[in-house]
Amino acid sequence: MTWMELSLDTTPEAVDWVCTLLATTSYVREVRVRSSIASDGQRGGVEHCPLTEQPIDPAEATPGWAFTICFYLPYDLRVRARVDAIEALLSPLQRTGIATVLEVAIVSEQPEYPVASIPLIHRIGERFVVLAPGVPYPSQQSDEILLRLEASLAFGSGLHPATAVSLQLLERHVVPTMQVLDLGSGTGILSVAIAKLGAQVLALDNDLLAVQATQAAVEQNQVEQQVTARAGSLGCGSRLGHWLGGDILDQAPSVNVTQAFDLIMANILARVHIALADDFKQALRQTHAQGGVLITSGFTTDQEEAVDTALSAAGFASLDREQCREWVALAHRLT
Repeated sequence: MTWMELSLDTTPEAVDWVCTLLATTSYVREVRVRSSIASDGQRGGVEHCPLTEQPIDPAEATPGWAFTICFYLPYDLRVRARVDAIEALLSPLQRTGIATVLEVAIVSEQPEYPVASIPLIHRIGERFVVLAPGVPYPSQQSDEILLRLEASLAFGSGLHPATAVSLQLLERHVVPTMQVLDLGSGTGILSVAIAKLGAQVLALDNDLLAVQATQAAVEQNQVEQQVTARAGSLGCGSRLGHWLGGDILDQAPSVNVTQAFDLIMANILARVHIALADDFKQALRQTHAQGGVLITSGFTTDQEEAVDTALSAAGFASLDREQCREWVALAHRLT
């Protein structure tokens, strides 16, 4: 069978969003992501992306870009219309400089690829187990927390390091009865995890696909009584445009609250964390005993200092940290 191979290069922050956009189609079944950032932070080393576990040859690394994304379409009468539709989906990322234009090639077969490298059951932290709805898991231990998500390419899958490090910090800092904001909820995996840790959650996202995905995940995991999924952003976030370069909702209301949350989870871009530092402070509760907790993720080590500096200037103190490859999650407490 003849295939059309499509590929593009991206920055680290664009990887999940490309996958999210491709997941909205009905014809992209698999995406392969190759990283050219070595474990020491230098380009050109062999590294693995949890989305595919596929290494890149140092000789194939593209200067100036962190990842290469590749996928295949059957080369038939529909392929031209499908490529045009994909180019339209990805154009906002290209305009904002976080992805290149598509490169196209015709191949007689897809290169061999270890499908089994993505496990059906994915363990994260001490207690979380991420698995698809239909996957049996008969040996659940009393302290394990199952997170069931539809298999997709959407942003916020448990297989991405930014999500994994977020889950690890949530496991350590969420306690029952907390009021929590999940800002940039994506597929809803973090909202579900927070709810299963015993907290009440307001899940906000300014992308309609994400709001719908979060609601579906909430229903799949039967935590409707604990999670409210809404379109919107926090404070000035509604004026920053789409967090990942896409089309913003026509009506994505700004949520302006004061001391409403015990913990905020924000898995979004570094620039948005920096812009929202004062809004985070306003939204968190502060008691005589201790201030609220802010967990930030969705960025890499090269952006960590800028995020930490902005939060420190707003009155936050460093509390905890997790890292998976180049991806970082930080926990701060309001002082």
